[in-house]
Amino acid sequence: MTQMKVALLTEVFPRNMGYLENFLPKYLVRLGIDVHVVTTDLPPYYQMQEKEFNETYGGFADSKDLIPGAVETIQGFTLHVLRHKKVLGYMRMSGLAKKLASIGPDIVQAMAPIGWIPLQAALAKPLLGFKLFTGNHYHASVFPLAHKKPFPWSGELLRCRLTRTLPGWLVSLFTEKCYAIAPDCADIATRFFGVPKSKISVCTLGVDTELFNPICTEQNLQSRLSLRQHLGFSGSDIVCIYTGRFSEDKNPLLLAKAVAQLVSAGQPYRGLFVGNGMQAEAIQSCAGCTTHLFVPVHELGDFYRASDIGVWPAQESLSMMDAAACGLPIVANNTMTAPERLDGNGAAYKLNNLEDLVRVLLEFRDLETRKRMGAIGARKMARYFSWESIARRRLRDYKAALNPRGQREEGLVPEEISLTSEPADIDPKHRMVTDLREESISDV
Repeated sequence: MTQMKVALLTEVFPRNMGYLENFLPKYLVRLGIDVHVVTTDLPPYYQMQEKEFNETYGGFADSKDLIPGAVETIQGFTLHVLRHKKVLGYMRMSGLAKKLASIGPDIVQAMAPIGWIPLQAALAKPLLGFKLFTGNHYHASVFPLAHKKPFPWSGELLRCRLTRTLPGWLVSLFTEKCYAIAPDCADIATRFFGVPKSKISVCTLGVDTELFNPICTEQNLQSRLSLRQHLGFSGSDIVCIYTGRFSEDKNPLLLAKAVAQLVSAGQPYRGLFVGNGMQAEAIQSCAGCTTHLFVPVHELGDFYRASDIGVWPAQESLSMMDAAACGLPIVANNTMTAPERLDGNGAAYKLNNLEDLVRVLLEFRDLETRKRMGAIGARKMARYFSWESIARRRLRDYKAALNPRGQREEGLVPEEISLTSEPADIDPKHRMVTDLREESISDV
């Protein structure tokens, strides 16, 4: 049987971070797929102002080593770097069709349903004969129009229809599926990006459980104690960790203020902030708070295991899942649209309400509560949200697209999928909630 070949198109490739473009290819390779990641020479978050980018990511994720024309092998997959070109304010890949022709993929997976890159792929599809898949990672929290009810003739909505809905609809004519990473992302894809509901598949992002797992060995425990000592935390401190940008939209400063308030009240709470950004100085000035520069993703698990509670005060973050996989209970705001990240293993506070955040943090004062909820979260991430299981699901869809007749005639799910998939008559989300409820009861 000919080896399946998959090309993943991503505008940026941040080597030191833990995103889909880093981990999905790794696990597809392990399933026997020939994977090619095609990216540009742009750094992540290139849309930021130069001063803010340098202050936040300078020296960590500037992608200066991504040279156009370079080809290299990483964890079994092949990375191809193309030159970027700005057209009408948006980035496209120079020579993408030629590169795809040289790779000869069976499947092309784009990261978005709109923009030049998926449009380039859609235009190349009839000539090269691959099956095209897209994705949508836009949460409602970062898409203001999703919270408005504009008149049909409003300028803002008309611009969206022209620049997003129409191009997205054109791309969707050539696609098999669009993977939305959460229900609100699916809503945005259908309402604003022109993707038909029939082509939407909600498929969460994942966790690399090889990197992110709870303390289960003596070495893990010693690493926790050593890192806490290095960071200045005692064994009795309750360390609340945040990782990511120190920016106003992420607002980790609110957590720092909550920790400072708890410290002033004599509570044993401390804050650990791993990252950088414009709020760094203000965070450092808060009592009980320690900052640390960004660390590569393969080192990040040690920082979670050295902590006690994971807190993301504002926007959703994939880091929540990584922290949960390491056995931390999670605190997020009550408007977050991915509740599965908290169900059974965390709590929500009222968005931007300092006093309510303090109240919720105090709910985790008890060690046994933290251990019980953290254990539930670690099991949930390993069972339902590992990149391995998500790669198997993608592979099932890719095979079905390449051989729809065979799937219908045989009525079979590929063997590697059947080992982890839910029975057809059971809603996976319902099964997850039921399992976790049973686990929670058994842990009491």
